[in-house]
Amino acid sequence: MPSPYVTSPIVYLPNYRVSTDEICDDIQANHPAHTRLGAALRVVRNTGVQNRWFTRPLASPLISGTAPLDERTTAAFSDALSMAEQAAQQVLNANGLAPADIDAVITSHTTSWGVPNLDVQLLERIGLRPDVRRLSMTTMACAGGVQSLIRASDFVAARPRSKVLVVAAEVISSVYNHTDDSIESMIYKGLFGDSAGACVVSDTPLGAGMRIDDTWEYLLPGSTAHYSGRLDAAGLHFDSTRAALTGADDVLPHLLNWMGTWRPDFPIIHPGGPGIIAGVTKGIGLDDKAAHHSWASLAENGNLGGVAVFDVLARTHTDPPKDGDEGLLLTFGPGFTSAAIRGTWCA
Repeated sequence: MPSPYVTSPIVYLPNYRVSTDEICDDIQANHPAHTRLGAALRVVRNTGVQNRWFTRPLASPLISGTAPLDERTTAAFSDALSMAEQAAQQVLNANGLAPADIDAVITSHTTSWGVPNLDVQLLERIGLRPDVRRLSMTTMACAGGVQSLIRASDFVAARPRSKVLVVAAEVISSVYNHTDDSIESMIYKGLFGDSAGACVVSDTPLGAGMRIDDTWEYLLPGSTAHYSGRLDAAGLHFDSTRAALTGADDVLPHLLNWMGTWRPDFPIIHPGGPGIIAGVTKGIGLDDKAAHHSWASLAENGNLGGVAVFDVLARTHTDPPKDGDEGLLLTFGPGFTSAAIRGTWCA
């Protein structure tokens, strides 16, 4: 059976860089009487994020939450689609592919509502064939990138010689509003950034990159309330429980059971936060420095949701492993879902 290969991803970042200092100043300005203001500012600074990129300025009503919900939702989807188009077109160009060469498109998108969704919209935006196969992976959030790669791998295995375009786009700044003043909401204000990412999966290598050798997906039993989304008149909110703090630790025994005695030469760990990167790296028996690309992605771009693993993988291409080294792509998502890929680096 032919093996699927993943090209170097393209990650598209929007125009507005927002520093953690600016986030903290904004929180102070909008919550001056918060009874735990000091704690809120400390948790924002402890996210490990120095900068993140938003599709709109921090002071925009579309970010602060003062714009009506319909305006915020429409703008967020429009921005996600524009970024997705840019990332998709750039990855096709980078690999010498025409839109007609693509046999399937798989999209991941969570942070705004749109019908038709990204998969349909991208067909016309970048000129894909009308008979291209489509799969829209909605509400996967942080797990969307790896889960989309797994679905692309399945498609290539079922239909040899296919080329699958994988695109993730998230406007997570759409959850940044000041109607929430919980400590959890302050963490999310400091943690997330906007972006889109794209790559191509095929059974013919299109340059150096990772070959997918095995995949794994897992839903932690009883975890559906760990992370969840909530929509009200003020917009989209992310909620979490205290159990979410140990979710990655609770998954590790099941991940290790799948891995057996195998250990990766290099990790591509979802930069969901310092605790996730450090805990997973230690849990799979690697030195903390092994995940340096995940740490850099978190610091420079924040948690990019479903795009985050693409960003870490793209960074891996700039400092590539040796030919034949084996890697682990790992991410976590809402409820407490996990998805992983075991792969081999092919120079």
